[in-house]
Amino acid sequence: MRNVLPTCLLSSLMLAAAPAVMAQDLVIRGGTIHTGVEAQPIAEVVQVRAGRITYAGPAATAPAADGLTPIDLEGATLFPGFTDGHAHLNGIGERERTLNLEGSASVVEAMQRLSDWARSHPEGVIVGRGWIETHWPEKRFLNAADLDAAAPGRIVLLTRADGHAVVASTEALKIAGVTAATQAPSGGEILKDAAGQPTGLLVDAAEQLVSALMPQADETTTRETYRAGFAVYARYGWTGLHYMSTPWQDVPLLEAMAEAGEAPLRLYNNVTPEGAAALMASGPRQVADGRVITRGIKLFADGALGSRGAALFQPYSDQPGTTGLMQTSEPEIRPILDQALRSGIQIATHAIGDRGNFEVSKWYAEAMQAVPRADWKLADPRWRIEHAQIIRPSDYGVFSDLPIIASMQPSHAIGDLHFAADRLGDARLDGAYAWHSLVDRGVIVVGGSDAPVERGDPLIEFYAAVTRADLNGFQGPDWRALEAVDRATALKMFTLWPAYASFREDELGTIEVGKRADFTAFDIDLMTVPVAQIPGGRALLTIVDGEVVYRAD
Repeated sequence: MRNVLPTCLLSSLMLAAAPAVMAQDLVIRGGTIHTGVEAQPIAEVVQVRAGRITYAGPAATAPAADGLTPIDLEGATLFPGFTDGHAHLNGIGERERTLNLEGSASVVEAMQRLSDWARSHPEGVIVGRGWIETHWPEKRFLNAADLDAAAPGRIVLLTRADGHAVVASTEALKIAGVTAATQAPSGGEILKDAAGQPTGLLVDAAEQLVSALMPQADETTTRETYRAGFAVYARYGWTGLHYMSTPWQDVPLLEAMAEAGEAPLRLYNNVTPEGAAALMASGPRQVADGRVITRGIKLFADGALGSRGAALFQPYSDQPGTTGLMQTSEPEIRPILDQALRSGIQIATHAIGDRGNFEVSKWYAEAMQAVPRADWKLADPRWRIEHAQIIRPSDYGVFSDLPIIASMQPSHAIGDLHFAADRLGDARLDGAYAWHSLVDRGVIVVGGSDAPVERGDPLIEFYAAVTRADLNGFQGPDWRALEAVDRATALKMFTLWPAYASFREDELGTIEVGKRADFTAFDIDLMTVPVAQIPGGRALLTIVDGEVVYRAD
């Protein structure tokens, strides 16, 4: 790793909305404490003063704990604070406030949920998210006819779990003016039936055709959405998240929430392209002693594998007529990359398919060659590729050589294993979700969840990283079992490496003296418990800057 430039029992919802309080002075003992420090992996006691770790080590040599508030783990296991390296805080909050189709087992069940929601919400646009057809017995996408039958005459917009496709009702298509003659925008697709009529499914850039129908939230609603997202994530045990696609207009609100003590977790913001110019003009920004930092831009190269929008070099094995959808081009993205180097702004680009990953790595390399290093604001820009799901093994080297941080979501691999082989064929699985291969080459692999695409539970993500099997223990003979990682590596993926990817490994990511007191305690020991038991655990304690922001009942 390179040197970085400097840079009590309440509900979780009540904690998320609580006024600012001073960091606590703590002494924590009574359970196994994994420090994440290779030279001293286990501690018996941790002491915290003014939100910083002042001692981590054996009980026998611990200083006097005068004035410190004791926390007895009562057999629980303490870790450095877990950080979700890729999540969407607004979507997490919205999932709690809109129609949630996660876990629906069929078209029938999903439409029953829609029908129930329509009856209980008789007015307004119906917005929902979380459906995915790959496990359904019908083995097909939702369509407008499904929505019309469940919610007749209503404007309905239901986003697929991956966020890269939306199904619209007939009324929504009518109001948006989407007809058989409508041409899909570049980087998008309008699915049509045998007669040439829109089915209602709009993929990637075509989602824009109905975006104006989405309800527009005011500041009060937006604040409530963020509070809900914070509450969920504190309850799961996350101490922070790298917020991808942060709306630029929300950055001042999030900063104000942090200043008011309404942001219990750390946020590392990566704004949408619409905010790129403004962020590069201002440079990186932070408030509340680093509780909210904004220094990245989230770009998009391609779509998602499930909706066949991920850009591939060769056609999809189960749909030979398509190779996916590129969302940008070199002439569009290069000016942003060049200016980012000069402005000290981090770049994080979504790329899933092998062609998408190759193109992004090529654009990164060309920008870094074109802009003189004397003009770089940061000697080490730490650019990222988000997802990095399908990579040709011959392209692994660019991640280590440039280098590029691979920001990957283990739960995608245990969900996608049920359809990825059909989409890709066997040969391309050699470079699919290749955590182990990249780590072996010295690549920093940041673990995340992509919530609300996935549930966002750190225990599921850790389990996925070390087992590469679904929650029922199924893996399949072709799923490249050796790409799973060991538990020590998985711990780094959710602690030290997200700290590195946010330029804060000197302050976060391990339990050692001088670092900020961010801790997660689970009721199981992730490093020793049988792997099948990991998803059944739960967070008991979430601490940020020495402040208890969640404690389980």
